[in-house]
Amino acid sequence: MDTEKGLRALPKRLKACLIATVILLAALVMINQALKTGAAHQGIVSYQLAGNAEQALAIVQSWGEEGLQWAKLSLWVDFLFIPIYCLTLILLTRHCTLDRPGIRERTAARWIRTLFISAGLADVTENVLLLNNLDAPTDAISLVAAISALAKFTALTLGIAGLVIIRAARRHPLAPG
Repeated sequence: MDTEKGLRALPKRLKACLIATVILLAALVMINQALKTGAAHQGIVSYQLAGNAEQALAIVQSWGEEGLQWAKLSLWVDFLFIPIYCLTLILLTRHCTLDRPGIRERTAARWIRTLFISAGLADVTENVLLLNNLDAPTDAISLVAAISALAKFTALTLGIAGLVIIRAARRHPLAPG
């Protein structure tokens, strides 16, 4: 199956969500370019993973006033991105398990959807904490934000790995709907 045929076979809602996810992800990546500094080599991701007030403050100070505006924009755009990527991943999970009627596959799909929803909730928590930590970073908020970011990344990684495993389990392509 070539890529063009594969994209045509996707349900319209999934296609629309995939397009919206890619557009918002591209916007976040572009915004992040303005946030890369010596103290924040990975831009906003460095700030997400700053586990203490000292690190967070060094990153915020390295951004300056203009960078701070970019950071706020990044976090607010991420609030829009979260439900879109969660819905996309849930729809993708549904699509990838259409021809997987077994109990194990259905149970795995429920766990995968739960991981994606958990990632979204952790992402919302992280963003709220990071926005509140921009003015005067604290150790507590920095640590909880970093833990939330790690929980998000872990849940997304495990969920995507689960999708790959479900698709590879029977070793045949998804039957066209």
